Amino acid sequence: MLKLEKKQIQIFSVVVAMIFIGSVVALGMSQLTAVTGVASAASSSSVGVIDFRQAMSQNPALEAANKQFQQELESAQADFDAKSASMSEEDKAAFYQQTQERLAQRQGELLEPVQKSVEQAAKEVADAKGLSVVIDKGAVVYGGNDITRDVIAKLQKGGK
Repeated sequence: MLKLEKKQIQIFSVVVAMIFIGSVVALGMSQLTAVTGVASAASSSSVGVIDFRQAMSQNPALEAANKQFQQELESAQADFDAKSASMSEEDKAAFYQQTQERLAQRQGELLEPVQKSVEQAAKEVADAKGLSVVIDKGAVVYGGNDITRDVIAKLQKGGK
């Protein structure tokens, strides 16, 4: 085994300590750069917020979808009344469940284009305002550029 003198052990210990301190400083600098980069990215990006529920409710296309769904609901009710009159209670319950599922699917089909038009209008408004992200207003605690009124105005003008 090597026999090390006291002086060599001290030099070796100082070198190891310097390497350790240097790596800690380098790690700290890299973390500081990462945090600064995130902070500058957050300050340079613009975030928009939208009250999606309000925009949906004031979309003119929603009224047409609701009228069409109401007609289909009345038709389904008449169909159910006519067909279920001679059914047993168990068959009525199964038929009622099928009718409800069919109506729920149809309602989703009717609302999908309305939702897409709100999303498209929000995208167009966000692009015009230079916003990189648009979040539902309910998810935001503080800040953001509210574009709800602009989206509603765009929808009421026919999306143009």
